[in-house]
Amino acid sequence: MAILKLSISLDQSLKDGRYKIRISLSHKSSTRYIRTPYIIDSPSQFRNDQIINRPDSAVINSKLRKKICFYQDQLERIPNIDSYTCTELKALLLAQKDYSKIYFQQVANEYIEELSEEKRTKSEKLYRLAANSFIKYVGDIDLLLITPKEIRHFEMQLEEKGLSSTTIKIYLTLVKVIINYAKKRKMVTYETDPFDFCRMPAANIRELDLTIEEIKAIRDVELNHYNLRVVRDIFMLSYYLAGINLVDLLAINFKNQTVLEYTRKKTKNKKQGERKTSFTIQPEAQEIINKYITKSGKLVFGKYDTFGKCYSVVSRKIAALAETAEIEKRVVYYSARKSFVQHGFELGISLEILEYCIGQSMKSNRPIFNYFRVMRKHADTAIRKILDNLK
Repeated sequence: MAILKLSISLDQSLKDGRYKIRISLSHKSSTRYIRTPYIIDSPSQFRNDQIINRPDSAVINSKLRKKICFYQDQLERIPNIDSYTCTELKALLLAQKDYSKIYFQQVANEYIEELSEEKRTKSEKLYRLAANSFIKYVGDIDLLLITPKEIRHFEMQLEEKGLSSTTIKIYLTLVKVIINYAKKRKMVTYETDPFDFCRMPAANIRELDLTIEEIKAIRDVELNHYNLRVVRDIFMLSYYLAGINLVDLLAINFKNQTVLEYTRKKTKNKKQGERKTSFTIQPEAQEIINKYITKSGKLVFGKYDTFGKCYSVVSRKIAALAETAEIEKRVVYYSARKSFVQHGFELGISLEILEYCIGQSMKSNRPIFNYFRVMRKHADTAIRKILDNLK
């Protein structure tokens, strides 16, 4: 049963100390929030699902009740409501809004808020940066007024700023995602899509993969500093677990697990059909897991006990690790993932199986998927073959 009510978040005040009024949607033990345009000065102005101690409280409460009644009516029209997740219900409700006039900033804020709720902090920052840049050069205009001309103007401004083709591609892609978000929710319909004539700049290929010998050098190098040993363990564990991302690695409960089964946070809302990646944890990975596993089953790398701290130490010290291992090329955390795929490709492992192993969003419309599906046994064989290549 889905429940709607008004709420404020005491730990998420605005920069000026005020609080947003939101509509909370609770369903199947999850809660998602729908924004409203109303803001109160302090929590004392909100009690028993109503705004109080304001001269306009009666008017605002009336509007909020109408909005909740509208959403409640929409919920009652949804058949088999228990077959939907809370996130999916929220999307259905938002699709019913009156978007007769809506601006780019509104859509960007709504999309970014969803990223915030999913704890996708890095993505949230990137989208906010791209959205702010678009508004700076094009303006906060009505979605209907965004045409190929505005997109081209945005691209030219980025070029004049001297940004690399890779950065420009990222900015354009993020703005396109925001506009597509609006299109999918029927906020806007275009006769000519804003990106119809946009040729995305070719991204520079990041040569971040390491050779087998270089991976071995990182694995076997003698390290005197604790932080370098931690970074090496995190890096190698990513490689042993098929290039797993750090945010996913820290979210997994490894307690009594011999099989790793997870959905990448980055693609969980993009992949269609089966979203989970599943494979057996190999001995090389288990050895490192045993060093850092806690009673809760989560991994804690000593004093680096949060995602932020782990990300920071890896970012700061991985170059020193590479230098100690006498590797001259640039090495980043992503090198583990890219190297895993490159080594698998060189061993003749199919791209479809490699995509499954790393949890990549596979294109289900490719004809080949009409004839087979990738399963754990295929992933296990592939991972074992890649790790045996290190011996």
